[in-house]
Amino acid sequence: MPNVFRCTALTVVTVFALTVGAAAQDARFFRIGTGGIGGTYYPIGGIIASAISSPHGSRSCDEGGSCGVQGLVAIAQTSEGSVANVEAVATGHLDSGFVQSDIAYWAYTGTGTYRKKKPRKTIRAIANLYPESVHVVARTKIGVESVMDLKGRRVSLDKKGSGALVDARLILKAFGLRERQLKAQYLNSESAALRLAAEKLDAFIAVAGYPMGSVQLAIRKSGAQILPLTGKPIEQLLAKYKFFSKDTIPSGVYGNAEPIPTISVNALWIVPETADEELIYQITKVIWNEKSRKLLDEGHSKGKLIQLSTALQGVSVPLHPGARRFYREVGIVE
Repeated sequence: MPNVFRCTALTVVTVFALTVGAAAQDARFFRIGTGGIGGTYYPIGGIIASAISSPHGSRSCDEGGSCGVQGLVAIAQTSEGSVANVEAVATGHLDSGFVQSDIAYWAYTGTGTYRKKKPRKTIRAIANLYPESVHVVARTKIGVESVMDLKGRRVSLDKKGSGALVDARLILKAFGLRERQLKAQYLNSESAALRLAAEKLDAFIAVAGYPMGSVQLAIRKSGAQILPLTGKPIEQLLAKYKFFSKDTIPSGVYGNAEPIPTISVNALWIVPETADEELIYQITKVIWNEKSRKLLDEGHSKGKLIQLSTALQGVSVPLHPGARRFYREVGIVE
């Protein structure tokens, strides 16, 4: 597997501090596959990595230090997205990863986009994190007002290996469009936003929690618009694929005066079934403590939606035994 992962700057600083600090004990590293820099997986991954880390030699939680798992150094890494993260977790190239609920379901069951691939029966869930909204971003003043208007246009459907590409294809199909009817490109959202601003692209489709940095860039640089996803094609899509939900991008998120109707999937945090039960139990316990709550609330707008009350919502694969043990303790599962 090509090395498509990269550490966050925060993690590099943490590891550097660990190596030059007084702590002589071996650290236990835990890698979290996220997504592109301009998406939401990447910053959320950094927040979660910070929350669950507690390197040897750092101050204890009681002394105002980290309330993470003792001796753990979590590393948030960029990746190609959901499909790549499923494969990396299933094959042992990553300790965990963020994955869209639809991709996780298809991978686990060997259906949908995995119907001709080997099912990934070894993936397990820690939690549902937050809803991921579909963003269909288009240049203004070129006559593109709906998905149907993308026919013949230069459209990026996100990178190959991403969950967004899978969803983009389903949305196009719902509107009666085929990929070959577009001048399709396969760029990450950051590259797509820059090409759109340079008028080298007409539209791009991305799936992530709002606000997306790449969408903000496209709007700021080119006055781009987000197309609404409504009507009979969307109703039929929702009826056929239960992992999709109706969603709304609130007014003001991207400078929009009115709410924008769209659809969403859930973001899951997955691990391999072979992951140490005690470690996953401790990680699950830590992510839901009060100090982590503060980090999530203050670190990113989507962090506020990562709640224990919705931790099992939309979880489309079995829970890891360590996570299940925690949820049983707090009365969420029997």
